[in-house]
Amino acid sequence: MPETRPTAETTEALAQGPLAPRRAVPVATILTVFGLAILLAALWVWKGLILLTFAAILVAIALRGGAKLMQRWTGIGVKLGVVLTMALLVLVAGLLMRSVGPAISAQFNELMRGLPAAWQQVSDWLDKSNIGSFIERQLEPSGTSGGGTTAASGLPGIFSFLTGTITTVFGGVANVVLMLTMAIFLALDGPSYRDGALKLVPIPHRPTARAITDELDISLGRWMAGQAVDMAVVALLTGLGLWLLGMPLAMVLGLIAGLTNIIPYVGPFLSGAPAVLFALTQGVDMAVYVLLLFVAVQQLEGNLLMPLIQKYASDLPPVLSVMGIVAFGGLFGFAGILLATPLVLVLIVLVTRIYIEGILGDAPASPTKGPVAEG
Repeated sequence: MPETRPTAETTEALAQGPLAPRRAVPVATILTVFGLAILLAALWVWKGLILLTFAAILVAIALRGGAKLMQRWTGIGVKLGVVLTMALLVLVAGLLMRSVGPAISAQFNELMRGLPAAWQQVSDWLDKSNIGSFIERQLEPSGTSGGGTTAASGLPGIFSFLTGTITTVFGGVANVVLMLTMAIFLALDGPSYRDGALKLVPIPHRPTARAITDELDISLGRWMAGQAVDMAVVALLTGLGLWLLGMPLAMVLGLIAGLTNIIPYVGPFLSGAPAVLFALTQGVDMAVYVLLLFVAVQQLEGNLLMPLIQKYASDLPPVLSVMGIVAFGGLFGFAGILLATPLVLVLIVLVTRIYIEGILGDAPASPTKGPVAEG
């Protein structure tokens, strides 16, 4: 029989078939994959430090924003403006503490003394109502006889939880001091730190990276300014409304409402719950009035104040805000919930500028409102 030689097509089919020898993976690819895996693991281990640094950057942006306003009005340098801004903030805080600090401290102590009585009223109502009995049966540990557990019996455990929470809060004071220290250094010499970070970016992409950092500076700065106005208005309206209702601790409860309002959707519940609970000590009618007041303030804030602020600050879709709270809260806990909105703003800018415009080549989105920030 004549010898059959494989044709070019047969040789190509064998080379591409299942028995074809596999090509070796380049060493550079392997090292890149391992490097990315190590980087992701390091970021997860250092997530606390990363969130602390991000919070410090937000505070530094606020300080430099105040310094630039002073520079525009007086012509002084930015560094001197940062120092004067910090001095002004300390002076204002000192004057507030001197003028209203004793009253706030007395009201807060009264709030702490009144919470047990408020909880006792709630527990008595739970014990006497059918709904309360049903809830107690559901919360009753397995193996205990019915009727042996009341809502009041859980009070020591609740206050133990509160004590542990307060201890944790005081334990975080060191992190707050560290964050403020980092923020001061970043505010005093922000451009140097930014230029140092940009050296990690390949030279052809540095102009784009610089433009992105400028846009992030604008977006985060305007968000913080809008939030400051929003928190102040909510605190003022809530405190004034509680005072008009004749509610004790109006000043403290209004301040809590303003501070917690920085957390979208969750903050109003964190401030409204203790206010309504304490109002129960003044009667059920007062609790209803306080609840209606909080609902009215939040409706005014959500439907009138926030849209006006978003015309100046960054407009963030509500769905993305909720998704950010759930996602970052699940990853980082309470700190993730607190920083969820600015983190989502950062992700939106990065995805838009790097992926949508840079990789997909889509048309550039409308530029961030306002002039590009300096340094």
